[in-house]
Amino acid sequence: MKNLAGKTAFVTGAASGIGLGIATALAQAGVKVMLCDIEEAALKTALDGLRKTNADVDSVKADVSLKAELQAAADATIARYGKVHILVNNAGVGGGGGDYRSWTDKSWDWTIGVNLMAVIWGIEIFGPLIEANGEGGQIVSTASIAGLISGSGSAYNVTKYGVVALSEGLRVSLAPRGIGVSVLCPGFIRTNIMSSARNLPPRLAGALPSWSTEGPQAEFAKMVVNRIAGGIDPLYVGELVREGIENDWPYIFTDAEFEPAIEARFAQIKQGFDKIRERKPRR
Repeated sequence: MKNLAGKTAFVTGAASGIGLGIATALAQAGVKVMLCDIEEAALKTALDGLRKTNADVDSVKADVSLKAELQAAADATIARYGKVHILVNNAGVGGGGGDYRSWTDKSWDWTIGVNLMAVIWGIEIFGPLIEANGEGGQIVSTASIAGLISGSGSAYNVTKYGVVALSEGLRVSLAPRGIGVSVLCPGFIRTNIMSSARNLPPRLAGALPSWSTEGPQAEFAKMVVNRIAGGIDPLYVGELVREGIENDWPYIFTDAEFEPAIEARFAQIKQGFDKIRERKPRR
């Protein structure tokens, strides 16, 4: 999509962080943007800020882990703008970590609901709308570098691997329909993801296990918090996403910090194939 001016985008998790960075970068390119978020006050602040730049933007509140609310947000987008060309499935939460002895069904439900099911539903709902415009479009879904290298067995990493797999498969199947598919795999970005619990719905109260204040888990959490605090500017990420949409990048990375770790993972996978080649297959 080389000419973005005048196109319409729907962005989830748009009230802050990466989502706001993407919404801002798209608005700067002349894209009409519908911002969607569960956090009402932050959403209003983001909308007011963008409108001061004369951007053509609007907002809709929705809990994307509920399919009906996502559908209502899509209806509001069509009612406001008439069509949609770009879907950005960005909403995400950090949760479900820790030892398996601390896992809860509610924790998995919340993390999977926001990080993966909302992406699936977003594509299911907005895909036909993008097709209907007859002008092509792009779907961008935010995974994480943790969708390519899993440092733990947490629900967060599981969902991000799912977003990568979904995006890779859809890129092939949707290309003939004029819809490009990109997956965003950011590293450490200055966002509020470590305080995701602020948006935990009442129906899932008690979903998150408390982090240990001692031992390796506490040290890991402290490291992540510090790296995020000093992370990359979300607007820069938004500019990368805009460029990725314009050039139909399959993968959008924010930096090369984790490239060696990903190469090491691929090397381990190759070793698995090497080992099986050494064995005489049974027929």
